[in-house]
Amino acid sequence: MNFMISKDDGLLKDVLVPVAREGWPFVGIFAGVTVLLFLLADPLGIIGTVLTVWCVYFFRNPERVTPSRDGLLISPADGVVQMIIDAVPPRELDMGEDPIPRISVFMNVFDCHVNRAPCDGRIGKLSYIPGKFMNAALDKASEDNERQMIRIDLSDGRRVAAVQIAGLVARRIVCYLQEDQTILAGERFGLIRFGSRVDVYLPKDVAPLAAVGQRCIAGETVLADMHADEAPRAGEVR
Repeated sequence: MNFMISKDDGLLKDVLVPVAREGWPFVGIFAGVTVLLFLLADPLGIIGTVLTVWCVYFFRNPERVTPSRDGLLISPADGVVQMIIDAVPPRELDMGEDPIPRISVFMNVFDCHVNRAPCDGRIGKLSYIPGKFMNAALDKASEDNERQMIRIDLSDGRRVAAVQIAGLVARRIVCYLQEDQTILAGERFGLIRFGSRVDVYLPKDVAPLAAVGQRCIAGETVLADMHADEAPRAGEVR
């Protein structure tokens, strides 16, 4: 007997996605405030309901289909590629002082904020830095804002880094990782509560395959291919 997923079932699956466990306290707070607002006035309660639904949506934790070919580097975050530059990696990660390619993915308050590993490897270094909460779209946010830095050591000796950066609204970075553990590309490793950004540092001489302005899906969008020799890609709005 053959089974098929109907369009309605697919749509239902897209809507009824799991919620990250870190989000439930916030959903409870929003729901409690909404009850109080309904006691004060129905219009206020309706506003509270909309905000509660948004809170559930914000903390959604959907399944993703991750490309698994060796050499691919996958986006760790939903959002838009804000900048692609050569930058010196954080000194806390012991990755040298030479500039290497860095891709910055900016998440707004409507993006899914569950972060995923960009590649397979071993967690070689973790470093948390408390800091400011400036607009994550600013380049200086990579040095001044609260951030969680992660170095992933690859089996071929190369290293990749992912840096979670808190933004103007974000006030808490969550990271599930521990040093020396192994991780797979696309595996969930944390989240940032509310607007923020994730920087990915590529190995030297690896060309980014994403383009500035491109929208990425965490765990699915390919940012680079360490086995490719093609030039960096340009993007064009069409």
